[in-house]
Amino acid sequence: MKLGIVGLPNVGKSTLFNAITNAGAQSANYPFCTIEPNVGVVAVPDKRLDKLAEMYEPEKFTPATIEFVDIAGLVKGASKGEGLGNKFLSNIREVDAVVHVVRCFENDDIIHVEGSIDPRRDIETIDLELVLSDMEVLDRRIDKTRKLLKADKKYQGELDFFLRVREALEEGKSARSVDCDEEERELLSSVSLLTNKPIIFAANMSESDFQQGVGQNTRFQAVQALAEQEHAAVLPICAEIEAEISGLSLEEKLLFLSDMGLEESGLDRLITACYSLLGLISYLTAGKPEVRAWTIQKGTRAPQAAGKIHTDFERGFIRAEVISFDDLMACGTMAAAKEKGLVRSEGKEYVMQDGDIVLFRFNV
Repeated sequence: MKLGIVGLPNVGKSTLFNAITNAGAQSANYPFCTIEPNVGVVAVPDKRLDKLAEMYEPEKFTPATIEFVDIAGLVKGASKGEGLGNKFLSNIREVDAVVHVVRCFENDDIIHVEGSIDPRRDIETIDLELVLSDMEVLDRRIDKTRKLLKADKKYQGELDFFLRVREALEEGKSARSVDCDEEERELLSSVSLLTNKPIIFAANMSESDFQQGVGQNTRFQAVQALAEQEHAAVLPICAEIEAEISGLSLEEKLLFLSDMGLEESGLDRLITACYSLLGLISYLTAGKPEVRAWTIQKGTRAPQAAGKIHTDFERGFIRAEVISFDDLMACGTMAAAKEKGLVRSEGKEYVMQDGDIVLFRFNV
């Protein structure tokens, strides 16, 4: 999974990126301190995988990973080349989802490019730039479809649909807000539109806001209201706290979070939110050679899940030997689970479940 972190300059993007990836991206109090997209790969925390590692003591431990791309602060006119312009918008086109960091904190020492703190205005500024950039991309696709239509009338429906999307963009709406049937959704996904990507608004608040309760922050409430209109997720986060805990040991981190009245870090909450937003789950493989998590789309059948490991596994799929994580933990060992008949033999139609521990049988 690849996530793009976007926002106006000085909203806490790079601070958050540094904290969650420990990648050391430059962070400074002026616009455009990030002049190349910084990339950091983060292991997905999974307590189930940790338990399996305790059980098997494997030679190799491989969690699922997320790639974060920190993109330079966008400004009004970015789609037309203002600031660092289109170069950075093109970087976002490659990600699976967008994390839009919105400033919801007061700090006189950190300048705001617009001179004041207004999350709704800031979101609308970024959204407009993404919409304008999408219109250029969509116009190229519409021109291509019109040429195809001259040779074959079957493209009329495609053209009508793209013109409907174009109309929504002209009204300042996102592509993801357009009602689509399954065929149209597939068409839309064939055009790399920024406003069609799933989005999470990361409302960056101060440490004191977190201590008082995020619901008290009126700016966060404004982001929540806008997120509902945008069909987007919203996550309260404090880049300051994430920066403070990024260098701590696990024990120190848990103690710090407990003192703050938090159960998990912002990174953990962000990953959970992204998995939910993108409809992703994890299945697990376990043994002495390796304990590993595999990320798949919810609803994936066993052969296609096996194909994530190797294409031969899908091509020669025979069956999947499956046990749920909870059942294995309750039994203590795989041998005990087999004795109790809890290891199931599943065929090609089996739909994978989150936390399934699987051994695939195949023959090529």
